[in-house]
Amino acid sequence: MRFISISEGIDSDKGEDEFTPFRNLMNEWYARDISKKRKLTNIVKGNAGEPLSEPPYGYIKDPDNPKRWLIEPEAAAVVCRIFEMTMDGKSMAQIADVLESEEILSPTFYWLERGVSRPSKKPLGEEPTRWGTSTVIKILKTQEYCGDVINFKTFSKSFKLKKRIKNSEENMMVFKDVHEPIVEREVWEAIQKKRAKKTRVRKTDEGVSKLFSGLLVCADCGCNMHYHFNQGNPDIKYFNCSNYKGNRGTCLTTHYIRYDFLEQVMLQEIRRLTKFASKHEGEFVKLLAGSSKLSLESDRQRKQKELNAMIARDRELDKLFNRIYEDNAAGKIDDNRFAKMSKQYTLEQKELAEKTKKVGAELARQADTAATANIFVSAVRKYTRAKTLSQRMLNELIERIEVHQSEKVDGVHVQRLAIHYNCVGAIEIPVLPKPDIIMQTRKGVQVSYSAAQ
Repeated sequence: MRFISISEGIDSDKGEDEFTPFRNLMNEWYARDISKKRKLTNIVKGNAGEPLSEPPYGYIKDPDNPKRWLIEPEAAAVVCRIFEMTMDGKSMAQIADVLESEEILSPTFYWLERGVSRPSKKPLGEEPTRWGTSTVIKILKTQEYCGDVINFKTFSKSFKLKKRIKNSEENMMVFKDVHEPIVEREVWEAIQKKRAKKTRVRKTDEGVSKLFSGLLVCADCGCNMHYHFNQGNPDIKYFNCSNYKGNRGTCLTTHYIRYDFLEQVMLQEIRRLTKFASKHEGEFVKLLAGSSKLSLESDRQRKQKELNAMIARDRELDKLFNRIYEDNAAGKIDDNRFAKMSKQYTLEQKELAEKTKKVGAELARQADTAATANIFVSAVRKYTRAKTLSQRMLNELIERIEVHQSEKVDGVHVQRLAIHYNCVGAIEIPVLPKPDIIMQTRKGVQVSYSAAQ
């Protein structure tokens, strides 16, 4: 390739002249200056809440105001379906299969069909209606669908590098309720909590996801419960602790619980909850408000105490480091000992800095959380007349279920369960009696249910 610039008297075939190094330096300064000005402009726009990125799938720019996003009905309907199917318990692969079977264009080909410029490239030989699980996951993680604008999600190390690097959460700017939402915030948050557990969804022979996947935990060790069926009688389905010592774990007991027994308990408890909410609404709201406030305040105090302890230890390490430095300068400790101790203190401070950053971010998120008693009340009202359990019902109402090991009381095996509801935690429902559920699990053995205190 031959490069010629008549105005600058450059011809690459003639080689470099004495001005080439100076010219290259000036060009680099110019490029750096342009990059710096563009960066400063983006910082000003980003801090003002103006979207710096292109609208995600489901939104378009307002023709009258490019700083504002409008909902694109066709794509937004697909986004809503993805969130609904996730709440109904479908896996990412199942959702992708449904969208493919209905021949819905993937986001990349959807934009190409409408002539919308996007940085994504058209995959060679790929079907326009092919959906990957990564695309579904990306849509589920997009907070902008709640109506928010998130700026500074990525950054570049240098104007010479085109690669964008993911920014940390504390360096991002979040502006809530800027444009019309496609997905309710409580639905988006519920899905993020469920995905954060990173549980593997187990399926029945018919391919239906288990109702309680990711919700059951061992009350003693905190590990997830695994689904099984009896080899001799496949109709008997049950859960037990994944950390049981009989399976090379450390938990001392199995925490065995029958699937059908758990299904009855949860259905009766949710019915009791909805009945209390409909007949004693005033007391119900007061109960939730007090429980939510107490639970959040207790957790906040614990995290704040942990954060204060880490900050105090970090200051103490600074003093210790100064002390050993002075001792080394005065000859009280030798150089090898000083190097070893300073390295140890440096590593500890590094670990403390990471933990402090994590706990501080958790406290900030907790202070800004949208999970309130009112949201939970609206979710409960949806299932006032529920006759059967559904995956969506459990996802909207239940955060986790702690399963205790059954104990023999007066000749009957009693199994305690602690049900933690979304937003409000574990609550004690007054007025209404607790459900009386007794099941014959095998010959000569009965198990009854008791709510854990």
